[in-house]
Amino acid sequence: MKRTAVVLCPGRGTYQKTELGSLAAYYQNPLLGQIDGVRQALGLATVSELDQAERYLHALHQLPSNNAALIYAAGLLQFQGIDRDEYDIVAVSGNSMGWYTTLSCAGVWDAEIGSEIVSGMASLTATAAGQQFIYPLLDEQWRLDPDKVAAVAKQLEMPDLYNSIQYGGYAVLAGSNAAVQTAMAELPPLDQRFPLLLQGHAAFHSPLMQEASTQALARWQTGVFANPQLPMIDGEGRIWPAAPVQKSALHHYTFGTQVSACYDFKKAVQVAVREFAPDCVILLGPGQNLGGAVAQSLIEIGWQGLHSKQDFTDLQQSASPFLLEAVACQRQ
Repeated sequence: MKRTAVVLCPGRGTYQKTELGSLAAYYQNPLLGQIDGVRQALGLATVSELDQAERYLHALHQLPSNNAALIYAAGLLQFQGIDRDEYDIVAVSGNSMGWYTTLSCAGVWDAEIGSEIVSGMASLTATAAGQQFIYPLLDEQWRLDPDKVAAVAKQLEMPDLYNSIQYGGYAVLAGSNAAVQTAMAELPPLDQRFPLLLQGHAAFHSPLMQEASTQALARWQTGVFANPQLPMIDGEGRIWPAAPVQKSALHHYTFGTQVSACYDFKKAVQVAVREFAPDCVILLGPGQNLGGAVAQSLIEIGWQGLHSKQDFTDLQQSASPFLLEAVACQRQ
């Protein structure tokens, strides 16, 4: 019997040095050929060229328009390869720029339109102002720590500092350079790692992205949107059904709200499991970055009796793990 599955798409920065060459199995895939064709027409390095590079170069592979294309292509190719004889996909969602991959997985954008927009949005936002940093809100068992939550809330009283992403048990904050540096200096250090500045990130998902949002809304009109073929859960926890939708609303969310307001990935995950009750969640690549945040989101609502990190570990080690990597779910 097929297992029902919600599919989740990763966000920025998930294609790193360890992912170089990870798309080798797809080099002859026509879908990758379409993405490469768009990149070539735009005068940009193709995804195939980037992934086949002799070595990983930070200046090349982390260039926003290149990194975004690698993440988008990896996610879409893995989604296409999921074994539909084993898994019935009931909904799709993503974190941050994973919303763009979500739109293509759901059939709202084809690979060519999606590739053009992903590359274009990366360029539009690359020069935006501000910074982002991440800070944990959890105890050792992945339950919310009231003191950490209060410490972050206090910093958010500062002008020019905003909730950027709700990422499981982590707060991602964004703001002006001065506000970010002040907040990072005042928050208690944790694990000799946090607060952690996200290198190369502007103040994504905050009001400081308004100019990029305005340009995107003007550059891509409602005509680039088709009706979803799968239900989608966005960064406000709203479900877009697999049915005719109001294109102007989807346009405004994708290039307006999604760009310049907080992206609540935690809520998207919680809505997905509550509303669609999947047998499993499939995590697209590249990398393996979503698992912890998804598990923490589930623990917060006690999903299927999960109340701690240990509960989640036990579930994953059982005969029926709930979170699956897409690379393990591909057609043979």
